[in-house]
Amino acid sequence: MKQLLQATIAIVIACALLFLAASQLQVKGGKGGKDTLTVFNWGEYIDPDLIKEFEKETGIHVIYETFDSNEAMLTKIQQGGSAYDVAAPSEYTVEMMKEKDLLIPLDHSKIPNMKNIDPYFLNLAFDPGNEYSLPYFWGTVGIVYNPTMIGDDLTFESWEDLWDPSLKGKVFLVDGAREVMGMGLNSIGQSLNTKDDQILRTATDKLITLAPNVKAIIGDEITPLMINNEASVALTWSGQAADMMFENEDLTYAVPEEGSNLWFDNFVIPKTSKNIDGAHAFINFMLDAEVNAQNTDYVGYSTPNLAAMELMDPEVVEDERYYPDEETREHLEVYENLGLEWLGKYNELFLEFKMSMN
Repeated sequence: MKQLLQATIAIVIACALLFLAASQLQVKGGKGGKDTLTVFNWGEYIDPDLIKEFEKETGIHVIYETFDSNEAMLTKIQQGGSAYDVAAPSEYTVEMMKEKDLLIPLDHSKIPNMKNIDPYFLNLAFDPGNEYSLPYFWGTVGIVYNPTMIGDDLTFESWEDLWDPSLKGKVFLVDGAREVMGMGLNSIGQSLNTKDDQILRTATDKLITLAPNVKAIIGDEITPLMINNEASVALTWSGQAADMMFENEDLTYAVPEEGSNLWFDNFVIPKTSKNIDGAHAFINFMLDAEVNAQNTDYVGYSTPNLAAMELMDPEVVEDERYYPDEETREHLEVYENLGLEWLGKYNELFLEFKMSMN
């Protein structure tokens, strides 16, 4: 009987310890609190040293989680299972999150460093008055290519260069419906936010004629392929192109003159937040001039932070491939929230294009 009692006590103690451990893991898993901040961001989109610096300055422990698409991020926040305090959606997703009542209005008095942001990037149509968001990074969609592998005749000043017969089986495309359909629409002189079935049909038919030139539609794998000269032409984002060019000096980047996408990723505070003050402190920290300059150098995308740009390498901020002037920006469009019906049509047509390559 004594041995049975001792065994029972041991089991009770073990269960208690397991419960305590599980509770601690639950807190670390994004349940949040005043001493914890859960940040939901794109992969490779912040300098890890800055997270440590923020933790040291504030005493707040940061849990950093990543997503690979706006849709994945939106779905997880809608489910409400994790207490995300800060997220970084793109512009049209900010608009969708506002419509779905998923965001907390920002208290601008708690983010004094927003004064560092270029006014050009504030008060945009997807969030008038920046009630719910502040810009984090921005960039363009364009073409990265290797002139040593394809010759000097193709400069990609026009989207039409992608259709050149010499590029048969050489073109890589990012796996994104808005990016690829947008390219098709821009190539026929139409808006990448078109809501016209006939125009979308024409753009898709033209994309299908590009199929012989397309080697593959992939994601992040594009970067090592271009760096290692295993690919010569790719549709990609400007920051991804910058990473490639840093590693391979033969590469260059162009935004075709017919127009393209001007995108923004933005800080928001989801309604799931358990540490609203900490979220404001984190956003303000990331908008500090020195912090932002360090982060921009690490990430490689374009910053909307004028104060940070003054601290950065002039050769970088004066490079119009990544910091196009206002005249060039006039030919660029921000993605609009198409709504579920039209977004579904874009996805269906993109799938039709992908199937045409089989």
